[in-house]
Amino acid sequence: MKLDSQPGNGPELRRALGTFDLVLLNIAAIVGLRWLSTAAQLGPASLTLWVIAFLLFFVPSALTVQELSSRIPHVGGLYRWTQAAFGDTHGFLAGWAYWLSNLVFFPSLLLFVSGIVLHMAGTSFRSLDESPLYNGIFCLALLWFVTFLNILGLRRAKWLQNIGGLASIAVGAQVLIGGALAWWRFGSATQVHAAELVPKLQSLPTLNTFAILILAFVGLELGPILGDEIRNSARTIRRAILISGVVITIIYVAGTASLLVALPPDQIGVISGIPEAMEATGQRIGMPMFGVVAAALLALTSAGGLGAWVAGTARLPFVMGLGHYLPGRLGAIHPRYGTPHIALLVQAAATSIVLLAAISGSTIHEAYLLLIDMTAALSCAVWIYIFAALPVLRRRAGATDETSLALIPGGPRVGWAVAWIGVLATTFATIVSLIPPSGSAHPTLFLLKGAGGCILVFAVGLLICHRGRSRMLLAAADARATPGN
Repeated sequence: MKLDSQPGNGPELRRALGTFDLVLLNIAAIVGLRWLSTAAQLGPASLTLWVIAFLLFFVPSALTVQELSSRIPHVGGLYRWTQAAFGDTHGFLAGWAYWLSNLVFFPSLLLFVSGIVLHMAGTSFRSLDESPLYNGIFCLALLWFVTFLNILGLRRAKWLQNIGGLASIAVGAQVLIGGALAWWRFGSATQVHAAELVPKLQSLPTLNTFAILILAFVGLELGPILGDEIRNSARTIRRAILISGVVITIIYVAGTASLLVALPPDQIGVISGIPEAMEATGQRIGMPMFGVVAAALLALTSAGGLGAWVAGTARLPFVMGLGHYLPGRLGAIHPRYGTPHIALLVQAAATSIVLLAAISGSTIHEAYLLLIDMTAALSCAVWIYIFAALPVLRRRAGATDETSLALIPGGPRVGWAVAWIGVLATTFATIVSLIPPSGSAHPTLFLLKGAGGCILVFAVGLLICHRGRSRMLLAAADARATPGN
């Protein structure tokens, strides 16, 4: 398949991405500074959980992406891998779930930004933190602003992404430096003993957080979706995964440790943990504006990330080859701005519905956790497809395939072990991510929303796939029945 801006009518994609570009793409796609506060709530044991998540998910996912992207290096990535291993229907479902998981991800990011903005505004406005009216208005305004900015074209929209990237670097440095200064001058606010580094795996909050930490490492599959735009893709992807993997792990572990140095775990909020920690650090070192600056940078980081994902996700139907199943209007290009404006508008409308449904009948805190859990479950479901594709495609290629042995040293058995470790870890995370959090006001409703939402995504995907295939068969039959064919 050749993919371009308008399938069948445009120029071929240019190989514009090198190793440095892909390293930055991996870091931008994977690193989420808000996961630091989620992890830090567990205390020192979260540092161990980061290492476990790295070994059980990131390492297998890195090896799997390396091999599959070498076998099938073309544009489409995970859609093509799943399609090659299990057929067109499963390829569609994997791509559909991946696209929808991002639509669920957007509201959680929007709620995160709305909470951070309240923190910037001061204590007099923090009573709005659980207000559905405030959060609804703010999140919808930001979503549609970013959407219309992207409709005007990436030349105008990229400033938001660029500012967000610079702010991400700045706030990451601030967290690390602030924690180091607080520890150097006053010692740690969280006492760390060897016993506290051992996670309580029998605890549901610990298991739920572990699922979130696995989600925090998801993102390596994004680069290969742009396979035809990467120079020497197989080698570049391998190098980028190695470099970015080291950087990402350091950011997560060191950043979480810095939060624990600044604040005790029970004082770290899920949404506003980083600015709260920086505010406490600023008070300890005589810089009261430290927290406000961190909140402003974090808001810019999240808004820039939202802009990048809104732009990229709107193009997923093109990248994953779903156009022949979805309505043709989604492939429309704006005549003036050259952007997929219909896809952007439909995406914003769908995200708005998900957002309003999530904040109805629950607290904003619980809605935030629900959206994160649904994102985790859908992302993990796609990763089960990816991991399962590895041994299937290996078996078809033969046990003596030199390419596969070079990418995953140790022979075919090691390849199977890598795949199954990834499948088991991801399946575990999928199940645990849907368990209602402790203290949930409506645990049954929470579970029904999470599990029901995921089931609905795949059910709708199957329906779209079936109807699309029926339309194509009818069109083919009509063409054969037409005189002269």
